[in-house]
Amino acid sequence: MNIPTDTAGPDTGDQSQRFLFEQADIRGERAHLDAAYREILAIHQYARGVSRLLGEFLAAAALLSSNLKFEGKLVLQVRSEGQVPLLMVECDDTLQVRGIARGAEHALSEDFDQLLHNGQLAITIDPTNGQRYQGIVPLEQGSLAHSLDNYFKQSEQLNTRIWLAADTERAGGLLLQQLPAQISPDEALRQQQWDHVCALASTVKDTELLALRSEDLLYRLFHEDPLRLFAPSAIRFQCSCSRERTRNALSTLDPAEIIELLEELGSITMECEFCNQGYRFEHSDLTDILEGYIGKTLH
Repeated sequence: MNIPTDTAGPDTGDQSQRFLFEQADIRGERAHLDAAYREILAIHQYARGVSRLLGEFLAAAALLSSNLKFEGKLVLQVRSEGQVPLLMVECDDTLQVRGIARGAEHALSEDFDQLLHNGQLAITIDPTNGQRYQGIVPLEQGSLAHSLDNYFKQSEQLNTRIWLAADTERAGGLLLQQLPAQISPDEALRQQQWDHVCALASTVKDTELLALRSEDLLYRLFHEDPLRLFAPSAIRFQCSCSRERTRNALSTLDPAEIIELLEELGSITMECEFCNQGYRFEHSDLTDILEGYIGKTLH
């Protein structure tokens, strides 16, 4: 493997790392979450199966966000009839991640199909400036990785394969994607190269995805193929909530309801589901929202 000098430094922890096959039009990404994953799990006491599921979604979001070429975020959201009614993770272009499983208090299974029975996966690309795009695919074949593979296959984008793993302490993933023809214009050769790297990647074990340094993992899988490994990018847990955004959400309520809450409680406190940060609002903080409302006044 050809390793550029700018990859110096530790190759463990929370990071995403890109690599290219130098003799084929194929790129790859390896993501690993450590402390960021545990920080997210520490906020909510999920059962083991839910924690592992959330870890795989976080790793997948980091892998997919690595291809964002603009300021914005990628959101993976599942609604299901299983033990986890709603699961959502976000990752922005700087690899800040957050995630939550809602309604999963009684989810005791570790089986993917029981946790997310009859689930629908929505993949949303949400640029800060630009048009929002969303694709929806059913969850099937017993795993998120297979469902994402099927999504890319159906969307007629470039060939893409994903492998994921999580164990409540660490989460990891590997992505391969075929690029537009430059190095190998011959279609038969391109298919042969794609089949070759996918066959090698399919031998990866969960323990390898979770424990090995990127350089060691890629050498173990592709040591006969010339690779170029790029400098890693840090992944970190960071909630995007703020007082302003919370106040905007509060402003969508009926003014009468806001006044009733203020009369009853003296103030309104709203907590972010992702990070448990609380934001307290008194009447003086909401004057403009309540301005012009007639019919009920504070005592």
